[in-house]
Amino acid sequence: MKQFLKKSRIMIIAGETSGDLHGAKLVSAMQKRNKGLVFCGIGGRALKETGVDILIDASEISVVGITEVFSKTLGILKGLRMVKKILKTAPPDLLILIDFPDFNLHVAATAKKNKIPILYYISPQIWAWRPGRVKKIGELVDHMAVILPFEEEFYKEQRIPVTFVGHPLLENSLPPKETIAGKWLEDIPVIGLLPGSRHGEIARHLPVMLDAAGILFQKINPIKFIISLAPEVQEKYKEDIVKRFNGAAAIEVATDGVRRIFEESRMVVAVSGTVTLEAAISGTPMVIIYKVSPLSYFLGKNLIKVKHIGLVNIIAGKEMVPELIQKAACPEGIANTVFKMLSDPSGLKILGLELLNIRNQLGGPGASERVADIAFGILGR
Repeated sequence: MKQFLKKSRIMIIAGETSGDLHGAKLVSAMQKRNKGLVFCGIGGRALKETGVDILIDASEISVVGITEVFSKTLGILKGLRMVKKILKTAPPDLLILIDFPDFNLHVAATAKKNKIPILYYISPQIWAWRPGRVKKIGELVDHMAVILPFEEEFYKEQRIPVTFVGHPLLENSLPPKETIAGKWLEDIPVIGLLPGSRHGEIARHLPVMLDAAGILFQKINPIKFIISLAPEVQEKYKEDIVKRFNGAAAIEVATDGVRRIFEESRMVVAVSGTVTLEAAISGTPMVIIYKVSPLSYFLGKNLIKVKHIGLVNIIAGKEMVPELIQKAACPEGIANTVFKMLSDPSGLKILGLELLNIRNQLGGPGASERVADIAFGILGR
């Protein structure tokens, strides 16, 4: 078995930024145990830095929304052809898929035909929409490694091999704040603006957030805003940010991730996604917003089977934090919601403490190691 593992080739596919980061942690955990493993696949900067041979960059195939997929059709088809060819001509010993179901389930079908074992890490949100996919997953996937507590029972009910491994965010999250009414409640209020990681998300959400910041500046002065932008997109929006405020309000662009934003911010305005869960486990109150194309919204609204879109609210089973979706995610709506929350410091403190309880439901640190255990178990069969 040791000799078999030493020669193992593994393909890993992560089509989104969060999947790229979580996949990199998994690859590192596996490499620590066996430096002879060879990885290739689809991903971004994080996976590349771990030594994975990136066949196609995830940015070429990553999309948000149902109709937005058309803008990336050529990249998606190119990626599928490349991956399927390798699965047929030089099959790996294990295929690890990370979320990204529209692409990954097509890949899984080819892998299954070629008798390649499949580990699916981070479940598609089929419990929220398109639940019919669970049958397809059951037919194709050897093991599901899920990161949300209620997902394990969902798959067990379908008799699909599954393990709740905990959430990978806990592996390097901020320590819980001892008090949410810390020094930042007494100083100039700092508001974090988190417009998303993909270019399309940023283009839709950042202008709205900046307009909301302008309204808030008229209501609260002094006030400071910190905007999270990846280094590669900072320059594109820098001029617009400067032009809008021209020194009237304190605006800072952070390109080193969101950790410091959570440490300094009284609250954040965040695009729905993993970052909202990261805010919650750091005890940072938030407003969740999300906008897609009108057609995507119309189609999605009729398909979604859950009451909330924010992971925090889904896990809590109630609306802990406000959700402003589509038309409600307008500058006035965002500004008014933030102003109302800031005007109630004691309520903000209570919300921050309640959000910290989300940590206790996410399984504790060590998700990558647990997934590595499953991967090596499959390889050793």
